[in-house]
Amino acid sequence: MSDMKLVGLCGSLRTESSNRKLMFEAARLFAPGAFTELDLRFPLFDEDIQNADGIPAIVQQAADQIAAADAVLVVTPEYNKGISGVLKNALDWISRTEGAPWKDKPVALLSSAAGRAGGERAQNMARLCLTPFRPRLLTGPEMMLAQSRTQFDDDGRLSDARGRALLLSLMEELRTEAERMRG
Repeated sequence: MSDMKLVGLCGSLRTESSNRKLMFEAARLFAPGAFTELDLRFPLFDEDIQNADGIPAIVQQAADQIAAADAVLVVTPEYNKGISGVLKNALDWISRTEGAPWKDKPVALLSSAAGRAGGERAQNMARLCLTPFRPRLLTGPEMMLAQSRTQFDDDGRLSDARGRALLLSLMEELRTEAERMRG
């Protein structure tokens, strides 16, 4: 089923972020028919904005892309022992949209960090934040890329053989779950 649609949310906005590189490497290994990185440059969540103007168009577009996708990648850096404000803000806004875009959606969670735990705390926090949306959140294999600054080559490809094998296994699980959900 090569026509699968995969979307990715990266909690780091930096172009050369190891989390963004990890997301694109995961998309290559998943090999979807189409991959879309969601733009998470949302306004800060403020219910007054929602009450006055409704859901911002950029938020609604992201929710619609999640709803239309066969599978989703959620990639989180670890900032101060938790997920980034960018990712939390995106999850908060998307939760306000109609139609429960996350419900029963196959989701793989990934993290990359400069430290030796690879973003373990951020990944645990992201799981807690995603749980109320009732996605088909994969339990493993857990992809937590440690010492991320040394794990990618000049082309942005994951160079660590162990990490690449783990990521491939996670993407195979995500594809299997997406195919199962498609029926």
